[in-house]
Amino acid sequence: MIDQIFRTVNDPSAMAAVLAAIAAMATVITLGMPLLAGDGLEKRMKAVGAERSKIRARERERMARGERKGLKREPKAYMQNIVSQLNLTKHLGTQDAKERLQTAGYRGQGAMVAFLFFRLVAPLVFLVVALIYFFLIKTYGWPPIARVGIAVFAAYAGMKAPEIFLKNKTQKRQQSIRRAWPDALDLMLICVESGMSVEAAFRKVADEIATQSVELAEELTLTMAEMSYLQDRRTAYENLGARTGLDTVKSVGTALIQADKYGTPVSTALRVLSQDSRDTRMMEAEKKAAGLPPKLTVPMILFFLPVIFIVILGPAYIQVTGLK
Repeated sequence: MIDQIFRTVNDPSAMAAVLAAIAAMATVITLGMPLLAGDGLEKRMKAVGAERSKIRARERERMARGERKGLKREPKAYMQNIVSQLNLTKHLGTQDAKERLQTAGYRGQGAMVAFLFFRLVAPLVFLVVALIYFFLIKTYGWPPIARVGIAVFAAYAGMKAPEIFLKNKTQKRQQSIRRAWPDALDLMLICVESGMSVEAAFRKVADEIATQSVELAEELTLTMAEMSYLQDRRTAYENLGARTGLDTVKSVGTALIQADKYGTPVSTALRVLSQDSRDTRMMEAEKKAAGLPPKLTVPMILFFLPVIFIVILGPAYIQVTGLK
């Protein structure tokens, strides 16, 4: 048996036949393996699609719960009737009223109806209160024309009162988002570099940043929901910048849009923008610190210097005048 194997190994024709058989078998295996292995990309795409469907369903449930909790408040019946009957949307509405309400954190048809209703009611209330006070309670000896002018001015102030309230609410909301935005970018950068998708990173950052800024967490949650609903992420990023009204948020949205369009790394853009946001926040703090001396000048002149003069010159004055 051993001699037969030895003779076969030394036979060139037999070895050629064996090598040809091995080569043919390797060729068949090479050509048949892709057919037997299946399409891995298709499986991954199906898995991504299933995960996206789960995220979409979860966000729909969360948005529905948010609406029931007051994220979008339904308008009151009497307010809706007054606004509809008097057509206040045409007479008292402004072109950017909806955007201003969204920037202040008020969304839905109920916020617009309430804004128009108070723009109608506030001037009337201010006018009636002014007339009652200056004509019935206390006249101050002023002529009637002056008191009527004050009442008209009060009505004008009542018309501007909802806008002033909305402006103050917007400023407070933007300040809260601006302070927490650099930390949110750092968290988002960590999530992206760890392998999370953009949707998962937004969700994680929204959960973590809620203790620091509820307003920012709400905006990130809405953006994540829009990314699940909409086919194009570009619209969700643009809506985030429009709702906040901050240039830093708009720049991040632009960077994310470019990253999706051109395939550039998201982590690099987030790292640069996070550093810029931190530098901007530090410059604002330094600017406020530099503005403290001029602001303290008047209080020091009015309150500190007189006390210092009394402490220093008081004993001398007592000695000179002989007071005890």
